[in-house]
Amino acid sequence: MKDQLYFVDVIVFLGGVAAVVGYTPWGARFYAGMALTAVSFVLWITARVQLGASFTARVEARKLVTMGLYSRFRDPIYFFAFLAYLGLAIAWGTAGGFVIVALMIPFQMLRAKKERVVLERTFGEEYRAYQKRTLF
Repeated sequence: MKDQLYFVDVIVFLGGVAAVVGYTPWGARFYAGMALTAVSFVLWITARVQLGASFTARVEARKLVTMGLYSRFRDPIYFFAFLAYLGLAIAWGTAGGFVIVALMIPFQMLRAKKERVVLERTFGEEYRAYQKRTLF
């Protein structure tokens, strides 16, 4: 079950990609959005791989990961997932896509806040120092 939860967001996203590719006219806006989507998706998955065994569906603190994308960004999974969905909304070119992206933001912010509380409680000063040298 854990492995299935690991990929549910990716599967939903790829379903969105398939729908947009199949039902959207391919013009300049489509290509620009899909370019942002492709680059962001690769970075999203890279961040997840770099997190390794520390990635969980529940908010837990196993290890403070500070290498790779995590050396620059505190929340690269959320950041690049957001950009991937934004690219998809641009490619789709309808208000519905942007509404979906806008609805994602508060949920991702809430999850990131919960993670920060747990990480600060677990790693203390080490995490606070990490926060100072990384972007969102």
